[in-house]
Amino acid sequence: MALSTNDHSPFITRITQRLAPMAVPLIVGCALFMQMLDSTVIATALPAMAHSFGEDPVRLNVAITSYLLSAAVFVPICGWAADRFGARQVFASAIVLFTISSTLCGLSQTLGQMVAGRMLQGFAGAMMVPVGRIVLLRTVSKSELVRAMSFLSMPALLGPIFGPAVGGFLVEYGSWRWIFFMNLPIGVLGVILALRYIHDTEAGQPQPLDVIGFLLTAVCLGTLVFCFEAVGHGVLSTPMVLGLLALGVVCGLLYVRHAERSPHPILDLRLLKIPTFSIALLGGNLCRLAVGAVPFLLAMQLQVAFGMGPFAAGMLTFAGALGALMMKMSASPIIRRFGFRRTLVVNAFLTGASIIGCVLFTSVTPHAVIIIVLLLGGFFRSLQLTGVNSLAYADIGPEQMGRATGMASAVQQLAISLGVAVAAFALKVSMATRGTTTLDAYDVIPGFLVIGITMMMSVIFFSRLSANAGSSVSGKREPPPTPCFSG
Repeated sequence: MALSTNDHSPFITRITQRLAPMAVPLIVGCALFMQMLDSTVIATALPAMAHSFGEDPVRLNVAITSYLLSAAVFVPICGWAADRFGARQVFASAIVLFTISSTLCGLSQTLGQMVAGRMLQGFAGAMMVPVGRIVLLRTVSKSELVRAMSFLSMPALLGPIFGPAVGGFLVEYGSWRWIFFMNLPIGVLGVILALRYIHDTEAGQPQPLDVIGFLLTAVCLGTLVFCFEAVGHGVLSTPMVLGLLALGVVCGLLYVRHAERSPHPILDLRLLKIPTFSIALLGGNLCRLAVGAVPFLLAMQLQVAFGMGPFAAGMLTFAGALGALMMKMSASPIIRRFGFRRTLVVNAFLTGASIIGCVLFTSVTPHAVIIIVLLLGGFFRSLQLTGVNSLAYADIGPEQMGRATGMASAVQQLAISLGVAVAAFALKVSMATRGTTTLDAYDVIPGFLVIGITMMMSVIFFSRLSANAGSSVSGKREPPPTPCFSG
């Protein structure tokens, strides 16, 4: 990858040369930010959208679930698509399709049109971000991977934090349609930058599409994500949820059996034999539970329990974004100094503690205290995401990048959806225990405790790493080399 510096002054030339190594991470990160912002901002706009369509607000949850369903169904084929058609072409096309579908959502006049647009968005999102990650992994050297992942991890954290504030502002002072139209300039800029600065890389001869595997994973992931989302919003009866969960689990078990026999499975379970990949996937997804759950719990706590407006609450939680930004320059030196194992083990406890610390908030807690806790929480969560995302691909070869990204993206989709479901379930149990249907400040305490303790439990996985695991990425060398598992 090279940037043209013709006809530039020496100063501009130096600037472009310094920015060149981070051009791809920034482009992919902007695509991820667009997706994450869009998926979180819509929750704030649902009441206004329901009024515009003349529908019950509860029915508008289908605008969220339709996106998640579509994304879950098509995520497994992202690796195959990148190998078959070229990662650069698929990434740029996905940005175009996401931008067009966003425009269609903004122009929707009925709920049916909105659902159709959101499903198209979900398909585009399933291709855009995972394939963008493939582009990043094939472009950036291993020595620069931690730094690149620090840029890529921020949008996943900033989107849920910015979302409520942006959504609240647009709905209150403009129209809900602008939550979709704002993707237009971002998408156009993204396509231009992608076509200019991203060079296509081929992984070799593409394998045939595993049609049976695709159908099984589509049903499995689709039903599970839909169930988790339904639990979070209480839109399905318990028997229906259990039935769909059973269907998803059965299809998942059938896929495992199919993958063992297939020469080219759509989700290659053999990748789990790579210790760094499997540990990062399992331990990292406990962190992604927090990514999905914490913004939801904070919104419930600040807006419902404490009575803040969406815009005021969103501005307060912006402290988490500042923490993530502070981490950007710190992640690489920290991991280089302490290695992946020590960083991920210690930071898992710190991340869990920052989540549990939210239970101390009350309606009279000084905003300065809330800001400090959320600032530290944003820093720790961002560091953890950067670490696990970098570790996952430390020992993955170029020919395995597509398959590894497809599997990681599918599992991550489940983890984030499950995070909201777990948080919502904790709230319902707390309210049922108190015998009320009205959310109180005490009801969010179990949610924060469960998510915080779950985050700390990821230490079980990270502690199995050796001190020099992922050293090709972290830059930390500890001779003599030892097996990846410490015991």
